[in-house]
Amino acid sequence: MAGSVKKDGNTWYYILELGKINGKRKQKKKRGFKTKKEAQNALIEAEHTLLKNGTFNEPSKMLYKDYLSTWLNDKKVLIKESTFKTYSWLIDRYIIPYLGDIEISKIRPMDIQKLYNELISKNMLSRENVQKVHSLINNSLKKAERWELVKRNVASLVDRPKAFKSELKVWDVEEVKSFLATAQDSRYYIAFLLALTTGMRQGEILALRWKDIDFNNNILAVKQTLSHTGNKIIPGAKTKAGLRSITLPTETVNALVKHRKMIQHEKKMTEVLYKDYDLIVCTNVGTPCNPRNLSRSFYSLIEKSKVSRIRFHDLRHTHATLLLKQGIHPKIVAERLGHATIRITLDTYSHVLPTMQLETANKINELLF
Repeated sequence: MAGSVKKDGNTWYYILELGKINGKRKQKKKRGFKTKKEAQNALIEAEHTLLKNGTFNEPSKMLYKDYLSTWLNDKKVLIKESTFKTYSWLIDRYIIPYLGDIEISKIRPMDIQKLYNELISKNMLSRENVQKVHSLINNSLKKAERWELVKRNVASLVDRPKAFKSELKVWDVEEVKSFLATAQDSRYYIAFLLALTTGMRQGEILALRWKDIDFNNNILAVKQTLSHTGNKIIPGAKTKAGLRSITLPTETVNALVKHRKMIQHEKKMTEVLYKDYDLIVCTNVGTPCNPRNLSRSFYSLIEKSKVSRIRFHDLRHTHATLLLKQGIHPKIVAERLGHATIRITLDTYSHVLPTMQLETANKINELLF
């Protein structure tokens, strides 16, 4: 194998000898280098590729937006519908407008860094979503490298953007009591109570069925979830750990018994119109509850009860925070929440740990001295 560099007018080019194929001499020429040094470096890289792979592949001229379309379609069969929608939104809205018209082999680390800087400086996305953008670019180019569409995944040369955790907003015990007292006549009272006493996610609560409740042992089983749009019940959970059993407080069980009587009455009144999905939280004709309707009711009750405004998902955080403050072991909390590891629980609720450390020190002091 040999190669040479030559000048052509004001530019340079290299010639790479590929050997003989069917008795004929084969060469690869590449022109347009501004300096002799650039042409020599490109020749060395081409020779290295030929030695490593036994063949010489031209860098792909495919536009990044065309490659992303193929990559995302391949991903679709491996991820959940909600995750696919998030990926599509980030790619269509933020990645393609900035990088989509660049040939995939010509994307530079500087181009990617410039995108991150733009997204962060103009507050176009939260830091967490900028991290997701990085993951999408990095994962897509990693696969492009395996497929030999690019020589190197240049995203691996760019630092992952940092994200700063926003402080969790949760209710204290008095706020929880005040809200529940105001919400007790709401159709969705049972949904709020389940969120606060079990730490379940909204989708898990809205997909919970009566057959998932063991009233003899006061235990419920999380086996499915409702999509964010409210039009699809998805078997399984967000993670393997999400398929879990949760022991219920007595008051929650009592509230479920009372709620079931209301559902049975509605079922009897609507008769043929009733569509029995066996859901605990449902419309008056048995169909899944729209998450938006639940949210509207939630925020209306917050105003009436005059407690601090939080999201429905923060009821889950409130549940975990109250348990940790009561000295419940983080592993138990992790199991109730369906976290894959206890580390996720500790990282998420690190704001509670300083208080727990103080209480622990006081208890040791009382015990020994």
